[in-house]
Amino acid sequence: MGGDLNLGAIHMLKLLTKCAAIVAVGALGFTGALVSQAKADEPIKIGTFLSVTGGASFLGDPELKTMQMFIEDLNANGGLLGRKVELIHYDSKTSSEEAGTFVKRLIFQDKVDIIVGGSTTGNTMAVIKQIQKNEIPFISLAGAGVIIDPVKKWVFKTPHTDKVAVAKIFKDMKSRNLSKIGILSGNGGFGKSCQKNARALAGSAGIEILADETHGKGDTDMTPQITSIKSTAGVQAFLYCGFGAPTSIVAKNFKQLGLTIPHYQTHGSASMRFIKGADGAAEGIRIPAAALLVVDQLADDHPQKAVASAYKAAYESRYNDSISTFGGHAYDGLLIATQAIERAGSTDKETVRAEIEKTNNLVGVDGIFTMSPNDHLGLNEGSFVMVVVKDGGWKLSQ
Repeated sequence: MGGDLNLGAIHMLKLLTKCAAIVAVGALGFTGALVSQAKADEPIKIGTFLSVTGGASFLGDPELKTMQMFIEDLNANGGLLGRKVELIHYDSKTSSEEAGTFVKRLIFQDKVDIIVGGSTTGNTMAVIKQIQKNEIPFISLAGAGVIIDPVKKWVFKTPHTDKVAVAKIFKDMKSRNLSKIGILSGNGGFGKSCQKNARALAGSAGIEILADETHGKGDTDMTPQITSIKSTAGVQAFLYCGFGAPTSIVAKNFKQLGLTIPHYQTHGSASMRFIKGADGAAEGIRIPAAALLVVDQLADDHPQKAVASAYKAAYESRYNDSISTFGGHAYDGLLIATQAIERAGSTDKETVRAEIEKTNNLVGVDGIFTMSPNDHLGLNEGSFVMVVVKDGGWKLSQ
C-alpha cells in the first residue's frame, strides 16, 4: 500500500511539474507578447547633431528644418513600420567637442536607432570613432571625401565629396582652355581635404597649380593671399576651397582687387546666403552643385526633376525661404535611412546598416544613389551640374 502511495505521489509530482512548465511557457509567451507590443508602441528614434547656430548655421539651419518637415510628414502618413518617428536633435554649432558629447548622449542616453547629422567635416570626423565603436548606423551631411574614403563600416554620407567637386571643376576648366590656376583654401577639415584633392588630381586632369594659398579660421580679409595669386605670372583661373562666411569674403576681395580671370568655388558655396553675402561680387562665379539648385531649369525628363521639385515646393511653402543644397543633403539622408529601416523590417542596427549599404538607384535631390560595401556615398560626377551666378541667382551652365 505504501508503494502505491509513492507511485501516486510520483505521478502527481510529474503532473504538477508538467503543468507548471506549461504555465511558465504560457507566462513567458505572454510576457514576450507584452514586450513586443511595448516595442511596437515605442517611437523609432532618429538622432541628429547639426550646426544650427554659429559660423556654419547656413548649413545646419536648412538641414534641421528639412528633417523636421520630413518627419512630421512621415508621421502624418502613418509613421514607419507602424510606429511614430521621433527626431532627437542637438545643436553642435561648429564645435567638434560638443559634437562628440552629443553623439555619446544620443547613443547612451537617448538610445537612438540611427544618426543622421554632422553638418561639417570637422564635427563628423570627431564622432566617427564613437560611431564605429558602438556600431550604430550613421549618415553624415558633410562634404569631405575623407569621411567615407577609406570606407568605414558604419559611416555613410549624402553630399558629393570635395574630390568629385574638384574633378568636375577641372573638367570644366579644361573645356574652357584653362590649365594654369591659383588656389586659396580654408584651413578647416573641408578646405584641407579639397586642397589635398586638388593637388592630387591636377596632374591627371592636365591642370598646373601655380599658386597655392591658405587662410586661417575666422579670417575676415583674404586680400593678402589673393594678391599673391594675382601677382603670380601665368595664372588663368582661380579656385577657392572652403565654405561658410569666407566664401562671400573671398568673392568680395577678389572683385575689389580687380581680378578678371574665371573664379570657381565648390559646392560649399551652394546657397543664396553666399550670393547675398557677396553683395554683388559673386556674379560670374562658377560652381559644381546638385541639380536641386537649378531644378526649375532642368528638362522635364531629368530623372531628379519630380523629387527635387516636390522638395523645393514643400520647403519654400513651409518656411518662406529659398532652398539650398544643404537642406537637400538632410532630405536624402532621411530618405536613405527610412527606406533602409522599411526594407529591414526592424530597427536592428546591423540589419539597417546592411540595408543602407544595399541602397540602389534611389532618386534623391542630391543625385541617384547606388551604394555598396566599397562605396558609402553612391554618387559620381554625373550627379553634379555646373552652375554660374547670374543676375543675383543660379543659372545652369550649358
